Amino acid sequence: MPESQLHRYMIILLALFFLSCEEDEIINSGDPRNLEVEVELASDGSGRVFIQADAENAVEYQLRIGSEEEPVESNITGTFEYEFIQPGTYKLDVRAFGSSGRYLRRLISVDIVLGGNDVSPDQGYITPLHYDGWELVWHDEFGGNEVDKDNWVFEIGDGCPNLCGWGNNELQYYREQNAWVEDGLLTIEARRESMGNRQYTSARMKTQGKRSFQYGRIDIRALLPAGQGIWPALWMLGNDITTVGWPRCGEIDIMEMIGGNGRENQVHGTLHWDIDGHVQAGGSYTLPSGTFGDEYHVFSIIWDETYIRWFVNDIQYSQIDITPQHMTEFHQEFFLIFNVAVGGNWPGNPNNTTVFPQQMRVDYVRVFQRN
Repeated sequence: MPESQLHRYMIILLALFFLSCEEDEIINSGDPRNLEVEVELASDGSGRVFIQADAENAVEYQLRIGSEEEPVESNITGTFEYEFIQPGTYKLDVRAFGSSGRYLRRLISVDIVLGGNDVSPDQGYITPLHYDGWELVWHDEFGGNEVDKDNWVFEIGDGCPNLCGWGNNELQYYREQNAWVEDGLLTIEARRESMGNRQYTSARMKTQGKRSFQYGRIDIRALLPAGQGIWPALWMLGNDITTVGWPRCGEIDIMEMIGGNGRENQVHGTLHWDIDGHVQAGGSYTLPSGTFGDEYHVFSIIWDETYIRWFVNDIQYSQIDITPQHMTEFHQEFFLIFNVAVGGNWPGNPNNTTVFPQQMRVDYVRVFQRN
């Protein structure tokens, strides 16, 4: 299977011996030791899972699905391929046997999504690379085969100890491996997998220290995920956050969507700032039909000394006057942040209807300023 169709998961769980001994205690020279299992899920919607198991002293490997007593396959290589025909969450039971007859076991949960996200980047709204009276000052079209580290840095972890749950009681652990560039698209993927005492992983990337802007037009073309508790966001923070903190630095939410309960047809544009405490204002846009996962849409702001205006596919849906003295936050440079959160105060947590993995795909981000 080509690497371009795979998402790699390295899952190392505690071994289950079903013996009255510790793993490090050698009961028999024929016992297996140090079982590691690598799982790869096909991203083409086929339902295929690729498994590679490896253990010291192993003479046989077995794969079981769920609570089945009999293995679906046994071999001496530890390499398995299995195809699921129904979506859902399944348990992989991988065992390594030694010549002693004893075995090590790994139980691994996988989320199977059939059909995949087959929305072509050609589907949906597109904005131009040139506007009369504007200059393109920075853009990322996500070419090549990796995230451009000249433009982006990743935030890692769950926000602890200073901002556990990233200030919103979110459930994910951010890591760099959940974002990649391929075929001209940036993908940020939220997964149900354990990491750092969290049960979900995702990615949060920003241009802080790399690229920042004061005023202009910003266009971001993206395809959004779906599901209860899924919270994609394209947003900005003021450069002075490291000195004055939030919300005094100001926050510009270009696009947020909260998934579940039929909410995938609506996005929100919001400002956050400080007036003796946190205040916010903004607006929402609802599609006339369909959802934001059906095709690509362009989320834009036009920001000048007087107003910040929000657009979806060049349709303006909100405007805020930023000239009042208490809104000085919005007259400085801001950096960009792209992320997909899982759970939190606003969307609520995932439930048994939420299918993982979920992806936000970004075709381009472009920043223009007036000539």
